[in-house]
Amino acid sequence: MIAQGLLSAGASVAITSRKEEVCRQAAAELAEFGECRPLAADLSSPSAATELAERYLEAFETCDILVNNAGKTWGGPIHSFPDKAWTDVMTVNVQAPFALIRDILPALVAAGKPLDPARIINIGSVAGMKPEGLQAYSYSASKAALHMLTRDLAGELAAQNITVNAVIPGYFPTKMTAHMRDEDAVDPDLLAHIPLRRLGRADEIAGVVVYLCSNAGSYVTGALIPVDGGLVGCS
Repeated sequence: MIAQGLLSAGASVAITSRKEEVCRQAAAELAEFGECRPLAADLSSPSAATELAERYLEAFETCDILVNNAGKTWGGPIHSFPDKAWTDVMTVNVQAPFALIRDILPALVAAGKPLDPARIINIGSVAGMKPEGLQAYSYSASKAALHMLTRDLAGELAAQNITVNAVIPGYFPTKMTAHMRDEDAVDPDLLAHIPLRRLGRADEIAGVVVYLCSNAGSYVTGALIPVDGGLVGCS
């Protein structure tokens, strides 16, 4: 959703995915919208994030926009929730984004200008803003941590002409919500939970990211922007 939106707005984009073939196939499908390069990486360790940053800079040299979208979740009842669910989820959702920001930072600094800063956009979650009853304890905690990291970095990097914001999606038709959907049919209890009574659309999440990367978004930093059909704002 986000990659297609940025490509349609004229950006050259690199995408990543754990599996090489999946990454290549997605890049090939997105190529009709613009230049899209596949850089497969399993971001389950900080060293993998560092390696991805190095490979990206070899391919592109510059970076105007960094979107941290890779995520992992784990759900289960509290009495059997395993310790390994914390290490893996916190690494992918918090530590890997930080490592990517740290290692791509020189390129972002070089790209940033006072009236056209470089952009960092972290993809958070409504589960990190309010209790959703998902029994995904490490996931919600990790997203809350990512939201705070966004605000910390926004204050620190503003002087270097870099904005840092978080987009907070609610429920969209992704793999993470597949268990709540049967093709086009959505769990009615879920829809009743969302004030606007529907899932989000691809152009709605892409549009917010493109806005933040446009001239209109150049004066926005440290913001946590819900795109959630009213889940955060109406409760």
